[in-house]
Amino acid sequence: MIRTIATQPIAGQKPGTSGLRKKTPVFMGRHYLENFVQAIFDVVGAEGKTFVLGGDGRYFNDRAAQVILRMAAANGAARVIVGQGAVLSTPAASHLIRLNKTDGGIIMSASHNPGGPEEDFGVKFNMPNSGPAPEGVTEAMYQRTTEITEYRILEAQDVDLGTIGRSDLGGMVVDVVDPVADYADLMETLFDFPALRTLFAGGFRMRMDSMCAVTGPYAVEILENRLGAAPGTVTHATPLPDFGGMHPDPNPTWAHELMAEMMGEDAPDFGAASDGDGDRNMVVGRGIYVSPSDSLAVLAANAHLAPGYAQGLAGVARSMPTSAAADRVADALGIAKFETPTGWKFFGNLLDAGKATLCGEESFGTGSDHVREKDGLWAILLWLNILAVRKQSVAEILAEHWARYGRNYYSRHDFEAIATDKADAMMTALRASLPGLAGQAVEGMTIAAADDFAYTDPVDGSVSAKQGVRILFEDGSRIVMRLSGTGTEGATLRVYLERYSPGPDGLDHDPQEALAPVIRAAHSLAQLEAFTGRTAPDVVT
Repeated sequence: MIRTIATQPIAGQKPGTSGLRKKTPVFMGRHYLENFVQAIFDVVGAEGKTFVLGGDGRYFNDRAAQVILRMAAANGAARVIVGQGAVLSTPAASHLIRLNKTDGGIIMSASHNPGGPEEDFGVKFNMPNSGPAPEGVTEAMYQRTTEITEYRILEAQDVDLGTIGRSDLGGMVVDVVDPVADYADLMETLFDFPALRTLFAGGFRMRMDSMCAVTGPYAVEILENRLGAAPGTVTHATPLPDFGGMHPDPNPTWAHELMAEMMGEDAPDFGAASDGDGDRNMVVGRGIYVSPSDSLAVLAANAHLAPGYAQGLAGVARSMPTSAAADRVADALGIAKFETPTGWKFFGNLLDAGKATLCGEESFGTGSDHVREKDGLWAILLWLNILAVRKQSVAEILAEHWARYGRNYYSRHDFEAIATDKADAMMTALRASLPGLAGQAVEGMTIAAADDFAYTDPVDGSVSAKQGVRILFEDGSRIVMRLSGTGTEGATLRVYLERYSPGPDGLDHDPQEALAPVIRAAHSLAQLEAFTGRTAPDVVT
């Protein structure tokens, strides 16, 4: 029986760059999940449609899936494809949307944020192109949440999501599928699996840290079962509702066990980590960390070595805060380059239009036109393909890359859980100072230009304003500051710092040392301590 439940708007249901994220108890509150899901269906329509549903397995994932299924049935959906156990990595969900030509999908995840009864949960909608809903759609969903008066839900028993197969839910077809198989098959079409098997058979050693998150089963199937990596190559391989108490963010701070192993004696040849929902990656060589910006540039320069990209790249796109290292590769290859706002949805139009093949963000996200999300395991497999063909170490590949293109020293400093009013006041004052900054000298560097980044989409002409403050120096150095939309508590200030060295000398400094004058300039120009009381970041990547 379909029930219509009276409700009323709940404040604050505004999706950010990756859907709606809140603390789990908020999502578990009366009508909270239901209101937002009904808003989704009201905006995109459900009657007769097919959707994909899955999540990263965090706490409340299983119960939320049952609610969403019953609401999909009550709103007239014809079919929902669900990952077994209501689990799907974000890139695997994106692939299933494309593979099955569905009308979109609902992904339950807060990505790299911690999970558990008191931690974070999230819901986002992906469009029929399999990418995150664009701003116009998420804004319509938010507006709907401000006026909602009722939602529809089917009164029914839970669907058995633990068993692969088909069932009926109030006339709606529910197909429970293997969450790993289709994704793993896709990877076999893109990369030279025989060469990778030979690499591992020859004694190549790797450590993959899945951080007790969703990529564990994917990494075990692909790396250990299909490619023959040694058993135990994948650590923290069992997904847990609270990620084992870990912070599932693949950066040097949170993946510290992996970093210690890769920087220690008898380190493996290659190290990697992925995040809560499988869309981010960190790459580490023996004794050397690869920044996400450098990783994108190296992948762009070498992608032709993998069968899926042998025909070359149409273009490379990066988010505005990401370093310009990939731009230098694009220029050398004679291909298009794009600078977009932060948020993977901005890459979707470029990928759909065939203008870009590879995309990347400094926040450990890299991907290609095989799906419309960033994809952690994909990036790791492309690195492995490059290593197998070039027969060099990560350090050797980086050294050769910098020698050819120069080095963009780069780092991101995160100041977390700042009181929102203080963060907003600081950014307001900084924006007000922008018109007068050009020509000023700070820390021995002259400011060439300063602005608040705005983006005009080259495909549909849409404009996104106020995407981050940029301060550009005459020597190619750069400061970018923006408030992140991925946190759930207070404001997170992200400060991006970049300094270019053309070489051949000065390419082997510690990034924090090379960036020291840029760091001091950032703190001074933003009056960071005066506004926030902070003198040092919480996370450095």
